[in-house]
Amino acid sequence: MRQGLTLLAAVLMLIGCNQKKDDAMREAMMQQRDSLNSIIVQKDNEINDMVATMNDVVEGFRAINEAEQRVTVARMDEGANATERIRENMQFIQQTMQQNRELINKLRTQLRQSSVRGDELRRTIDNLQRQMEEKDAQVRQLQAELAAKNVQIDELTEQVNDLSQNVSTLQEETTQKSQTISSQDKQLHTAWFVYGTKKELKAQHIIEDGQVLQANFNHDYFTKIDIRIDKEIRLYSRSARVLTSHPASSYTLTQDANKQYILRISNPQLFWSTSKYLVVLVK
Repeated sequence: MRQGLTLLAAVLMLIGCNQKKDDAMREAMMQQRDSLNSIIVQKDNEINDMVATMNDVVEGFRAINEAEQRVTVARMDEGANATERIRENMQFIQQTMQQNRELINKLRTQLRQSSVRGDELRRTIDNLQRQMEEKDAQVRQLQAELAAKNVQIDELTEQVNDLSQNVSTLQEETTQKSQTISSQDKQLHTAWFVYGTKKELKAQHIIEDGQVLQANFNHDYFTKIDIRIDKEIRLYSRSARVLTSHPASSYTLTQDANKQYILRISNPQLFWSTSKYLVVLVK
């Protein structure tokens, strides 16, 4: 009888140990599944964001084509009303083209910072860029035709010059003014960032004697960005610390599914108001 009880206790202990192993294995599998699901959701979100931007570009091209057709119809009429319709539609075309330029730049930034690495996406963006260049040429031709028929649209002339560096029909004075405005605008919205280990940053004199950006550092080591477009910077590290001075309320440091940090700028004007250089220490 005593031997039977001892055997029963041993069996129960063995069952208990196996149960604990099974529970631990299930827990590990659930954690792995959750991690994979997070990665899948992240990639889906990134792809959905890029597809939405592409759709906006395509819709922009559709609206431009319709406006060009309205201009063609208005050219057949005469009088102040026809001229006004042409002016309004040409202004709409230029504004929409500018929006498409910014959206295509946004797409390139999204693809560069995304964990998705798709050649097809890159080819699609390149194709949109080619369509943009073709549309530029078409609009320049349309503007030249309007000018030949003495349809003077002063506002259009300035906008076309801003968007096309190779427009040879514009007056020299207008070209110089446009180049000055474009240069000032680019400088106003340009910033630079770098991330690296302490050893890397010291090698470029970005950190020297415990000070940041106080020595003659290597400017070429920084990446130039447009603060209106680039609002997320992937740091590809599980350890990140911002070394330059930026208002804490203007950005967040969050981790992705792989525990790697992403710097998200919620208020670009405030973030870059203290410094146009961003330095992040990673490990």
